[in-house]
Amino acid sequence: MKEKMKIDIVSDVVCPWCTIGYKRLEKAISELGIQDKVDIEWHPFELNPNMPAEGQNVQEHITEKYGSTLEQQKESQQRMADIGKELGFTFDYFDAMRMVNTFEAHVLLEYAKAFGKQTEMKMRLTRAFFCERKDVSDRAILKQAVLDVGLDAEEALARLDSKEARDDVRSQQTYWKNLGINSVPTIVFNRKSALTGAQPVNVFNEVLTKLLKEA
Repeated sequence: MKEKMKIDIVSDVVCPWCTIGYKRLEKAISELGIQDKVDIEWHPFELNPNMPAEGQNVQEHITEKYGSTLEQQKESQQRMADIGKELGFTFDYFDAMRMVNTFEAHVLLEYAKAFGKQTEMKMRLTRAFFCERKDVSDRAILKQAVLDVGLDAEEALARLDSKEARDDVRSQQTYWKNLGINSVPTIVFNRKSALTGAQPVNVFNEVLTKLLKEA
C-alpha cells in the first residue's frame, strides 16, 4: 500500500477563509477521486488569542483590527456568503454576531484527532459558529459538538481542564508560528510545500495532481 499524501491545515474554527479554503480543497480531492489517498491533519491557530471570555461584536472587532468600514464588511460578508453557497456551506452573518475565544475548541480538535474524527469535529464547530449562531467558546456548545460527532463528552471536557492538553495546543501553535506561519489558512503538502489562503479549486487540483505524479 502506498503511503498517503499528508496534508496539514493550520487554521482557526472562526476563520471564514479557512472554511472556504478547506471546502475548495475538499472539492479538488473529490474531483480527483483521491479521498482514500490523503491524510488530513488540523493544527491550531488563534486569530484572536487575547479575545476575552465575553467575546466582541464582530463589526466592532473587524473595524478595530483591520480598519474596515461597515459597508466594506457587509460587502466582504456577502462575497463570502456567495462563495460559501457555491461550495455548499452557509455563512449566516448577523449584526449581533460575536467573535469569540477559540482556544478550548482547539483542545477538543486535538482530542478528536486520536479517534480519527478531527475533520468531522472541525466542521461541526465551524458550522456551529457560522451557520447556527452559536458561541464555540461556550462549554455547553462544545459538549454538544463532541456528542454530535459520537465521542465521549465527559472525557473530552476533562481535557479542557488538563494542563497537559492545554500546553500541547500552545506548543503546537508555537511550532507553526516558528515555521513562519502567521496567516491562515496555510495548507502544507507532505511537509514540503505550502499554499496560503483560500486558493481556487483548480490550484489545489494542480498541486495535488503534481504530488500524485511525484509519488
